[in-house]
Amino acid sequence: MSILDSIQRQIPPIHKEGYPFIGGFALASLVLFWLWSPLGWIGTILTVWCALFFRDPVRVTPVREGLVVSPADGRVSMITMALPPAELGLGDRPLPRISVFMSVFNCHVNRAPVAGRVDRIAYRPGLFINAELDKASEDNERNSLVISTPAARIGVVQIAGLVAKRIVCFVREGQAIGAGERFGLIRFGSRLDVYLPVGTKALVSEGQTAIAGETILADLAGDDPSRAFRAN
Repeated sequence: MSILDSIQRQIPPIHKEGYPFIGGFALASLVLFWLWSPLGWIGTILTVWCALFFRDPVRVTPVREGLVVSPADGRVSMITMALPPAELGLGDRPLPRISVFMSVFNCHVNRAPVAGRVDRIAYRPGLFINAELDKASEDNERNSLVISTPAARIGVVQIAGLVAKRIVCFVREGQAIGAGERFGLIRFGSRLDVYLPVGTKALVSEGQTAIAGETILADLAGDDPSRAFRAN
């Protein structure tokens, strides 16, 4: 393998949603170079950041029935019991909720936490407050999905953040989807909430780094006491 091939293998592909933004940053950088070269270099750095933001690396998803994987790259910011958004139709009692916060440096392609059928998609306009705040689940712009599996119905909510101004969803109601498959993205910085059936135990801890499509958040068949985790 040549050095060039080795370098190319380390560069993740870019999602097509990012091409217009990367092109815009690159064009602005050229203009800034013409005006004053130090500004051009700043624009170049921002162009590289924009390309990294829209990176879309290949992920290896565990596919055993019952596993719930993270829908987003980022930090597990909250594990709590919370009422699901009314538009999900998941009832009026609190459910286990795992929230993953994505900073502007994380990959923002969202992936399905389970395999199943997309039963519902509901968009709700709202505010753009800090997505790390608990009230962002209620007040911020969001796009909610319900994925039905043989064992349960799972709620997944894309929540816009402080600088996120656009939620993109790639799937439609009635569509079958596999665990770890791409279903959307959010520009730029945001949060994903996953609502699980009552009694489901989280297999992650707050503060843990999650990788979309790979990190196991929970096990719907997790009554086995040997299935646990330890924070070191």
